[in-house]
Amino acid sequence: MSDALKHECGIALIRLLKPLEFYKEKYGSAFYGVNKMYLMMEKQHNRGQDGAGFASIKLDTEPGERYISRVRSIAQQPIQDIFAQINSRINKELSENPEYADDVELQKRHIPYVGELLLGHVRYGTFGKNSVESVHPFLRQNNWMHRNLIVAGNFNMTNVNQLFDGLVRLGQHPKEKADTITIMEKIGHFLDDAVSKKYKQLKAEGYSKRECSPIIAERLNVAKILKRAAKNWDGGYAMAGLLGHGDSFVLRDPAGIRPAYYYQDDEVVVVASERPVIQTVFNVDFDKVIELDPGHAIITKKSGEVSIKKILEPLERKACSFERIYFSRGSDAEIYQERKTLGKLLMPKVLETIENDTKNTVFSFIPNTAETSFFGMIESIEKHLNEKKTKAILDGGGKLSAEHVTEILSERPRIEKIAIKDVKLRTFITEDSSRDDLVAHVYDATYGVIKPQDNLVIIDDSIVRGTTLKKSIIKMMDRLHPKKIVVVSSAPQIRYPDCYGIDMARLEDLIAFRAMLELLKENDKYHMVEEVYHKCKEQVDLEDKDVQNFVKELYDQFTDDEISDKISELICDDSINAEVKAIFQTVDNLHTACPKNLGDWYFTGDYPTAGGNRVVNRAFINFFEGNKERAY
Repeated sequence: MSDALKHECGIALIRLLKPLEFYKEKYGSAFYGVNKMYLMMEKQHNRGQDGAGFASIKLDTEPGERYISRVRSIAQQPIQDIFAQINSRINKELSENPEYADDVELQKRHIPYVGELLLGHVRYGTFGKNSVESVHPFLRQNNWMHRNLIVAGNFNMTNVNQLFDGLVRLGQHPKEKADTITIMEKIGHFLDDAVSKKYKQLKAEGYSKRECSPIIAERLNVAKILKRAAKNWDGGYAMAGLLGHGDSFVLRDPAGIRPAYYYQDDEVVVVASERPVIQTVFNVDFDKVIELDPGHAIITKKSGEVSIKKILEPLERKACSFERIYFSRGSDAEIYQERKTLGKLLMPKVLETIENDTKNTVFSFIPNTAETSFFGMIESIEKHLNEKKTKAILDGGGKLSAEHVTEILSERPRIEKIAIKDVKLRTFITEDSSRDDLVAHVYDATYGVIKPQDNLVIIDDSIVRGTTLKKSIIKMMDRLHPKKIVVVSSAPQIRYPDCYGIDMARLEDLIAFRAMLELLKENDKYHMVEEVYHKCKEQVDLEDKDVQNFVKELYDQFTDDEISDKISELICDDSINAEVKAIFQTVDNLHTACPKNLGDWYFTGDYPTAGGNRVVNRAFINFFEGNKERAY
């Protein structure tokens, strides 16, 4: 993706089902879980580089022994920083206490981070300060073991204000409105309530206070707590949690917006945001890693009992298609094929744009996530050329010379590495006057492979804001002096904000939205903008279920091709000599390529939860009023 866009967060949960001595004997180290967690977080670093966090719980500790450890970082390489701290502490304890080296019991009692239950998180901040206090896992502490709660998630809630107000009505005094804090306190409230009820029941049965604690931990109904806590959540989420005594859970939203996969055997229970992470780290086959069903939670009790429970009634499945296009690692077997298919399905439109002139066309991609779609596009080109060659030879009726046949067979797609990204610039942290010059130098061009009569086709996985295209990539490609530059997006036009995790909050940042506004002006329809604004304002006090997405009415005035043509103009300036054409995937083709991930609200405006329409209307109100605040 050439535009800077925040990724999803990533979660990783490991529950060791055997005593630590087992892993010491079989794998040579009681730090087996810590080592595996490091690998799982590294394998998901693509999902978050603003911060990382790790928490662990030791089971069956004595009173007075520390059983919860947590470390978080916002260093430049946060995962490495976390595990450098962990390793430093472990090595310090081992060097100062040589007797720990071969005694797993002493290691567990005295060395932090060595436990049976581990939770990791990698974060991309979608808003707010990127301080260490914003990094997951979050910890809710209590002197009662089973009231301790650790939470980490990949999520955004659309109704944080309502959830916050709900906590206030319960009598709480939350310290901030951040959705992570709000969600943790919501779960914590019902956890406290469940513990209190169990305590009263056990007291009535004649148990002493000390006897109550382990029985409460055993009898706690985690599924019931989650059902009560999540009843009014609106958003996309994969929420992981640990209870101090050793229960754990991962809950997925009822529309399946955010991903979650799990693997279980007699040694471990593992949950992660991506399937290939588990496959690689635990060396298991594709079909052994199972996708967690929407609205369900995988719950592991302290006893090691594992269950899948329906927490919320599943909605129509709308798993995020951006996961397949861009966010997730392309090493997943399904995602790899889906991305290739996205490239293949674009070829008819590409061939039409270059007027089937493959001889005078160079094909390339913008590194690195578009590479797989590029492979699919090239496979389609090769198929097209093979059909063309076969027809030419058959039309020759056996009278072609050897030289002519050789000439026909020698035609191949012209593939070149045109754009080379030589520096990773965090362009969003500098002022506008400096940013333009920095962006212009993000990519280097390969000279000497483009001729003046050539078309240059370059595929990107998506075009969000168009900033890097206009200020860097188009200028760079134009310096090669092609006849035509064709920018191909493997994703459809991004028209609406996302409110479930991706950093696309402001409509005016989206180039498709700006293109639509320009078309309204050119066609004397700009008065509709104010009309839609008033419609949005009229819905402010309605319940979420009654709110409609009126921004669709503006896009409905124009065809996809008209908006694409206007985008083609917007990504250029007067200095560009080549003809520039932007091509986008169709929504129908997206669904063909990614049949299991039909979430397409950023392309269609069809939000999978009631809160989505409220968010897009708020984003439009903010745009109209010149308010730079986020819509969620």
